[in-house]
Amino acid sequence: MDSLGGAYKATIIGSTGGIGHALADVLEEDPNCAVVVRLSRSQTGFDLGDEASIERAAAGIKDAHGDMDLVFDATGALEIDGTGPEKSLRAIDPAVMARQFAVNAIGPALILKHFSPLMPRARRALLATLSARVGSIGDNRLGGWISYRAAKAALNQIVKTASIEIARTHPQAIVTALHPGTVATALTAPFRHGEAIAPIDAARQLLGVLDHLQSASTGGFFAYDGQAVDW
Repeated sequence: MDSLGGAYKATIIGSTGGIGHALADVLEEDPNCAVVVRLSRSQTGFDLGDEASIERAAAGIKDAHGDMDLVFDATGALEIDGTGPEKSLRAIDPAVMARQFAVNAIGPALILKHFSPLMPRARRALLATLSARVGSIGDNRLGGWISYRAAKAALNQIVKTASIEIARTHPQAIVTALHPGTVATALTAPFRHGEAIAPIDAARQLLGVLDHLQSASTGGFFAYDGQAVDW
């Protein structure tokens, strides 16, 4: 993360997932990264469905380490409680849809709520969250996966809206949604067709994208190759 300049501090949320674990590993190898905080439900009790746990985690990091130059939300799910994405309108289940929104939209919104205050006001800082190209309305040509698509589309709107508010107090901050591509993780395993890249390579690509973003890019949606993704 050369763009952060000198020593910087990072938090990875969802650090036991394929991409999150790889991101934390890559950052820990960076001699300029002074702190890497790993947060996950299994290791630290961080729970996207429990706002109090999110608030406690943010407060604990603030007390222990102060500001965070990079907060990366690597959470998300395609299959929840054994139920995967719908293939048709007939398969819509309101309870399943609500769980998709809880994990893929509401949880990240709460992360923005409680972790954006950790970003320094007087220097460049990054807050990124994993979205998905299937959340793009303009790029939707196949249909299906209604709940997951809609939750990711909501996440993109959340990121855009939050970025406008955050920019008022943090003019150098970059808040962004990222599409990682098809990565060989447990999340994608039941749905993969064709090639997938290793999590460590995806992590390096995503950090490379963040390195090249400017403040004017805040609120944007970018793919692993640095290209903007259609809303």
